[in-house]
Amino acid sequence: MPLLGQAAMLLSFDVVAEAIREHDDWHTHEHLRERLSIPGFVRGTRWVALAGSPRYCVVYEVEQLSTLTSAAYLERLNNPSPWTTQIMPHYRGMSRGFCTVAGSFGVGLGNASLWVRFTPSPGSEPSLRARLLEEVLPQLPSKPGLGSAHLFEAAATPGMTKEQSIRGADAPVAWVVLVIGYSQDALAELAQQALGAAQMEQWGATGVSSALYRLDYSLSAHDVAA
Repeated sequence: MPLLGQAAMLLSFDVVAEAIREHDDWHTHEHLRERLSIPGFVRGTRWVALAGSPRYCVVYEVEQLSTLTSAAYLERLNNPSPWTTQIMPHYRGMSRGFCTVAGSFGVGLGNASLWVRFTPSPGSEPSLRARLLEEVLPQLPSKPGLGSAHLFEAAATPGMTKEQSIRGADAPVAWVVLVIGYSQDALAELAQQALGAAQMEQWGATGVSSALYRLDYSLSAHDVAA
């Protein structure tokens, strides 16, 4: 599997403008390192919007879904560091989901990505999943400008923790298609055509939204251990 785990936590959010610089410093030098030191966390990657919103998306790849409900992870969420406690109130519009990796194609980590967020209409889940996993996503990694394509499906609802209580309740995540590559133009074209809202809606998706992101920082558990 190209991704480094069987499940993932997906986050998307904004940060108030005056706190962006400190947020990025904290997220890079404390928060990612803290999260990647938790057993079962494999890699964390932060993306920043090129076109669309919200400003940030973060992916934590984990060994399995149960990692995200483990005692070690909950202990950190309910005992935030002083710096974390200072940063949390600056978050806005946090969406956070515990997801399974329904499909993953291609290899590598490019410098740009397309995020397509949507909810399957009632009863369309099997056909929409089949369409994406059997016809659409497997073809993308070989196309110019692209490198990998992944489908995430919400599998569990995160519970309230001390961190969440500081920043406010998180919105849920349904399904997300993440396409990673090296050409912003190729990803933008994909957002308008093969994975555009009109096409996705024909297949049974609702509430389709998409945005382009650039790679901002990535850290693995191996890096932290070393």
